[in-house]
Amino acid sequence: MPKTCPLIVFSDLDGTLLDHASYDWSAAQPMIERLKALNAPLVLASSKTGPEIAALQSQMGLSHWPAIIENGAGLLGDSSPSHYTRLLETLNKTDPKLRAQFTGFGDMSAQEVADCTGLALEDANRAKARAFSEPGIWAGGDDAQDSFIAELARYGITARAGGRFLTLSFGKTKADQMADIIARFCPRHTIALGDAPNDIEMLEAADFGVIIANPHRPALPPLAGETSGRIRRSQDAGPLGWNTTLSNLLDQLDL
Repeated sequence: MPKTCPLIVFSDLDGTLLDHASYDWSAAQPMIERLKALNAPLVLASSKTGPEIAALQSQMGLSHWPAIIENGAGLLGDSSPSHYTRLLETLNKTDPKLRAQFTGFGDMSAQEVADCTGLALEDANRAKARAFSEPGIWAGGDDAQDSFIAELARYGITARAGGRFLTLSFGKTKADQMADIIARFCPRHTIALGDAPNDIEMLEAADFGVIIANPHRPALPPLAGETSGRIRRSQDAGPLGWNTTLSNLLDQLDL
């Protein structure tokens, strides 16, 4: 791998590089090939597990680059099953009335994960292969969710809302892992793309951030970098918006 590179792109997956409904990424293929020609790392950064992201990397031809897994709680290649076990044990110490309103992947069968995500059963099994974090569905109201998150915080657990799920972990964010990868590759430019609240820190940490339109969820609030043009929004949703906006940005950077 190069010691320096012209650019690193950090990209969320669901609703960003992957279509929200179909998980298809073919509309982004031209831009993926352009980044390969530049030898610019495309770092996938998602709440997905290591096995899930490794499979996508293989399909996209990105297996030689790092990847940020489980919402920033780890990097691809890390493995810490005891970390996940401790997370579930701590989760189960919370108020039973609140705990009953959160259904995590660890509470579901592979078929139930497939049903709530639209994933094939094989992919749902990969999604259940957790090492650092626990995504799940909150069934209660906003006030109860606030109480749940506050109680989790007392145990050192952070709850972050993504495109589909509330994801619990003991800490690190996508932006934390991003900083370590930037220090490793020393790029001239960094770009981050995402669509959900758990992407905001990553978008703000990059030289340029791109908020990908997602009609399936409320739009992100205005971010400070938008007034200067450092952060912009795509017009098209999902991988088409990813491809078009990133292409325009690379043209602007003369890459």
